Amino acid sequence: MSHVISVNLARPRPNPAKSGVGTTGIDKRPVDHSVAVRAPGSGPGGLGSGLVGDGVYDRHNHGGNDQAVYAYSRENLDMWARELGRELGNGSFGENLTTSGLDLEAALIGERWRVGAAGALLEVSVPRIPCATFALWLDERRWVRRFTERALPGAYLRVIEPGEIAAGDTITIVSRPARHDLTIGECFRALTTEADLLPRLLDVAELPDHVREVAHKRTVAIPPPDLLPAPGAE
Repeated sequence: MSHVISVNLARPRPNPAKSGVGTTGIDKRPVDHSVAVRAPGSGPGGLGSGLVGDGVYDRHNHGGNDQAVYAYSRENLDMWARELGRELGNGSFGENLTTSGLDLEAALIGERWRVGAAGALLEVSVPRIPCATFALWLDERRWVRRFTERALPGAYLRVIEPGEIAAGDTITIVSRPARHDLTIGECFRALTTEADLLPRLLDVAELPDHVREVAHKRTVAIPPPDLLPAPGAE
């Protein structure tokens, strides 16, 4: 059964990775109590995180309604721990929810989860794209490239209905979009390593507007096959 192993909140710490942003909330630690979850609002003027007591400090690039909650699976943390040869506790990737029994990369953009018997209703919105702060936090050589090549990004979630979430809560998929079959994993690869997948993003209304705009611009910039130069042509 899919469930939440831990709910993790930020411990603010200095952020030398980004000029002008003096603090980061990527250091998240499990808490032993239920946490209220609500939509944080959009943009720098919002609350940042969807979890009460959590912190998002670079609100131009993180947080807001489309990135209200970040989930990463314990299964993938365990895989990385074996590969890196180090312990990775719950929250190590800056995730709010460490999950078990759920393939996050196979989640459809726009599918909805009920967390807990009467808890919050969350909607899968977009994959996590690794940044300099994440690389500095993990302190692993070529981390952004390695994370990108492995294509196990985890999922950002919107808060559709507020509620409370605690460790041990079950995760139930209550609905999945009928108009498309775009997964978190495919969306991530389209935005990073497999540009040929970008057209699949264009008509997915559940994606954030800025993601579809990026997909459109990059798709337009790719010449159609019959206009590409022949191999070896100058």
